[in-house]
Amino acid sequence: MTLGIGRQDFPDGFLFGAATSAYQIEGSSFGGAGPCHWDSFAATPGNVLGAEDGGRACDHFHRWEEDLDLVAGAWLDAYRFSVNWARVLPEGTGPANPEGLDFYDRLVDGMLARGLRPFLTLYHWDMPSALAMRGGWTNRDVAGWFADYARLVHARLGDRVETTATINEPWCVAWLSHFLGAHAPGLRDIRAAAHAMHHVLLAHAAGIEALRAEGDATLGIVLNFEHAAPASDTPADNAAAARADAIYNRWFIEALTRGTYPEEALSGLLPHMPQGWEADMDRIRAPLDWLGVNYYTRHIYRDDPGAPWPGLADVEGPLPKTSMGWEIYPEGLTGFLTRLARDHVGSLPIYVTENGASFDDRLEGGAVDDPGRIAFLAAHLAATRDAVAAGVNLRGFFYWSLLDNYEWAFGYARRFGLVHVDRRTLNRVPKASYHALTAALAKA
Repeated sequence: MTLGIGRQDFPDGFLFGAATSAYQIEGSSFGGAGPCHWDSFAATPGNVLGAEDGGRACDHFHRWEEDLDLVAGAWLDAYRFSVNWARVLPEGTGPANPEGLDFYDRLVDGMLARGLRPFLTLYHWDMPSALAMRGGWTNRDVAGWFADYARLVHARLGDRVETTATINEPWCVAWLSHFLGAHAPGLRDIRAAAHAMHHVLLAHAAGIEALRAEGDATLGIVLNFEHAAPASDTPADNAAAARADAIYNRWFIEALTRGTYPEEALSGLLPHMPQGWEADMDRIRAPLDWLGVNYYTRHIYRDDPGAPWPGLADVEGPLPKTSMGWEIYPEGLTGFLTRLARDHVGSLPIYVTENGASFDDRLEGGAVDDPGRIAFLAAHLAATRDAVAAGVNLRGFFYWSLLDNYEWAFGYARRFGLVHVDRRTLNRVPKASYHALTAALAKA
């Protein structure tokens, strides 16, 4: 089974890559890493399927050369990775862990040796436990902690990475984790959520300032977007979808590009915002060098007038779904890319930094046949191509994920990877989707 779309369908210089994150693949019990809030979240009953954590993960800490060979072997141009804050600063601040910094040094050199462009993310959800105990993202001091961490990593890796993203998916960092409680630290508190929604952007701004002072001109942030559709054409359901869109999609991009928060979101969050937040907005609006876009699915919303703000209820959609229960809606990717270019960033370079699907893959006869993922990838690459044709300054596409990894609250029960990882032996087996993508990207 082929993708039916490939490198030849995109402009010269368009980059194709795979993405991962540190806590999900490395094995946080190795190499002197300190504990992070995901370790304690997973150790608390009911938070994670099987109470599984990232202590072993895919053991990328020891098997990174094999994994980079898989990236290069697929004719991919780039590799998006993250640094584990708790690996390089076990207490979140103070003395660095030399073994942790040395690991990332080797990793970046390994990418370059294989002709891969390193795309660095500074924070992909591994808040050191010592800082989480001091309030983490609800504490305004997080901006300074993050800036110091960013400087440390930049001093070691900044001369060799292609781009640096400050934070991955601030909606997940703040709302999913502090309001919905589905991710670490697992809070369900509107005041904590409002503080985190602002402080995550303040930390981004502090990181940008710190690295700009070092002369870095490769700086961006990675935002996630989900198409928000109304369950009906009634005014109430349209307003519900608009509230969801404001919280999920508009809060972060409008702060970054306009220095404002959307009124539909402030209608509920304003009483709970940190004191003096308005004075931070000019800092948060600092120019970016690029924007990362993560996109997976859409949600359908109806008004729920009996529920507390934001008064939303999810409605199951009619489209085919992945094993995450997420509708497959590639049109939403084209829609967000064109919407962002039109309404927010103009000609600023954009990368699709994550797009992928989980299916119930099975290893049979030494191989994994995953036609659903092949079809998903083909449809979303076509959606990406359509955005390029519409004039979006789109520079690359990264598939999530290279490996079957630790999928947060789902433990190891969900598989997004192009490469199957055996949970017992950790043996890697490239799936049919890996081979289809390799054929689509092969260079003469």
